Amino acid sequence: MSRRLVELSGTAATAALSSDSVIVLPTGAIEHHGPHLPLMTDYLIADSVANASVERAAAEGQDVWILPTIAYTKSDEHHWAPGTMWISWDTLMQTVVELGNSIAATPARKLVFFNGHGGNLALLQVACRELRRRFGLQTFLMGATVPSGAHDGPEEFGLGIHAGHAETSLVLHLRPELVDLSLAERSVPEHLAGYEHIGFKKRVTFGWLSNDFATNGTVGDPTGATAAYGAELFEASVVDTVAALAEVARFDASGAA
Repeated sequence: MSRRLVELSGTAATAALSSDSVIVLPTGAIEHHGPHLPLMTDYLIADSVANASVERAAAEGQDVWILPTIAYTKSDEHHWAPGTMWISWDTLMQTVVELGNSIAATPARKLVFFNGHGGNLALLQVACRELRRRFGLQTFLMGATVPSGAHDGPEEFGLGIHAGHAETSLVLHLRPELVDLSLAERSVPEHLAGYEHIGFKKRVTFGWLSNDFATNGTVGDPTGATAAYGAELFEASVVDTVAALAEVARFDASGAA
């Protein structure tokens, strides 16, 4: 049986789902990723890792299902770059809340946002609580790849957050024909490493636009990216996701289970 929920009829979907079912909703983005990567980078990574993970989890007996990936999301940090397709925070919030309402009309009670774009994180965290309160769903937010920082490039100093070593390697693995490494440029905001408390992954975060650092759309170092590393990162992310989904399936915040 397909684990793509939309490939089932409404009748079949209702019969297949239960209160133990986990529904995965990937969220990507369509946005500028430097001169070397496609606009669909975040969409591609979220969609590919999510589908591979759900297939493997289902093969291992998990009651998990996937919805189509949301392509257009909150990418306004790249608003200045032609090709970026972004919607406002309130449009995206309303969209995911209404989708949550639709999911709540099925027998399934657990929803996982499987996110491939950093600009969506804060909004999806708020959405998780909103859907919990309004519709009684158990909601979760999961990154599309293994935890950030575990896969920085050797010259990124923890600052490779966009179109850098990891993302470029993943796209080289998934869709190599979409990558032009001859155009890849290192663009690491090394001055940020001098701040002890303030940074992308530190205690104090800050509001930013991607052209605060450079105008090539890259925040990282893609020059050493390889398909082999992308394959390694992809497999590690799928393995980690399958294990995380198993925990989601048995999770009970009340401890009553």
